[in-house]
Amino acid sequence: MTTFLIVIIALALIFDYINGFHDAANSIATVVSTKVLTPFQAVLWAALFNFVAFFIFRDHGVANTIAKTVKHDFITLEVIFSGLIAAIIWNLFTWWRGIPSSSSHTLIGGFAGAAIAHSGSFSSVNSGPVIQIAAFIFLAPLIGMIVAFVISLWFIYSFKRTRGPKIFSSLVILGVLLFLFTHLETDPAKLKSHYDSFFLKVVFHSQNFKWILMCLIIIIMAIFSLYLSNLNAHKATSWFKRLQLVSSAIFSIGHGGNDAQKVMGIIMAALIATDPTRYSLDHMEPWVPLACYTAIALGTMSGGWKIVKTMGTRITKVTPFEGVAAETAGALTLFITESLKIPVSTTHTITGAIMGVGATKRLSAVRWGVTVNLIWAWVLTIPVSGLLATGVYYLVHLFI
Repeated sequence: MTTFLIVIIALALIFDYINGFHDAANSIATVVSTKVLTPFQAVLWAALFNFVAFFIFRDHGVANTIAKTVKHDFITLEVIFSGLIAAIIWNLFTWWRGIPSSSSHTLIGGFAGAAIAHSGSFSSVNSGPVIQIAAFIFLAPLIGMIVAFVISLWFIYSFKRTRGPKIFSSLVILGVLLFLFTHLETDPAKLKSHYDSFFLKVVFHSQNFKWILMCLIIIIMAIFSLYLSNLNAHKATSWFKRLQLVSSAIFSIGHGGNDAQKVMGIIMAALIATDPTRYSLDHMEPWVPLACYTAIALGTMSGGWKIVKTMGTRITKVTPFEGVAAETAGALTLFITESLKIPVSTTHTITGAIMGVGATKRLSAVRWGVTVNLIWAWVLTIPVSGLLATGVYYLVHLFI
């Protein structure tokens, strides 16, 4: 490896570490604000499950999408270096200001901006992935908000001693099981695994395991909702606190799997730019995922307390019940988009989910002024990162 390539890989892992502590609030804000865990316990819990994602997300579809943001002919080490420097600057600035902006979009904006500076044309960027990513700036929080709103109402009506919610929960369980068994990959030719048992091959196939995990989350929520009408308010809150540990862990898995892959895509793009005959997006170097998941987990352990305050208290006051609904909605959104190979912002997703649970109480329970300011930061992240990367690229060329 060249010295410049080693520097770029180190910068990518530094960005991944910063991503971890910048986005730690995504996983721990609600569990800290509801006092289910202390801040120290929460970051350890989130970091552990950030790394657990290494064993679950094995097809690296999001990494491939990120690497293909810029057309192959315009990917150089200078472009990647400039994009990473710009992304790190914007991430540190937004962390310092306590703004929960998207680390994902920062990286994408920096990568694309540097490529445009290098080529002198927007044609260096693949419009398909960029349009898709830009669309999910709005779609990811909207989906998170809707799913959280539905889950919250589901729990609220389950408290009532009527048949309707119980019938609905039973139908959800049956529907999820039907969906699961019709979407599992069972073709022996595609079930490549070291397991001898066909059952284990099916279960631990990468895509199957993610579907199973998503369906298991919904089934647990549905079974729990069946018993809510038998609990008083105190016992229900106690159970929601326990469930929040589960929902926080699942969201941390989604966060690790989604965000670590973005850096994996950048590192693979750098390797391919160095030696296209040796490296390919079709074959992820084994050390790359391990390094990226380790870096983001260590970053999460460092925490980002300014952003925790914004996410956990300033948008809306969150109870354990609402924490479970928000984290579950966020996790489901991340798992679905990852399965579709769409890079989305975990920050946008959980923010939308928190707004969704707040809106079930009343619309005024959400501090929309804070939300509008966050949306401005989201919209500006890609273009600002792109402009920063353009400036860095021109500075780099003064010394190279």
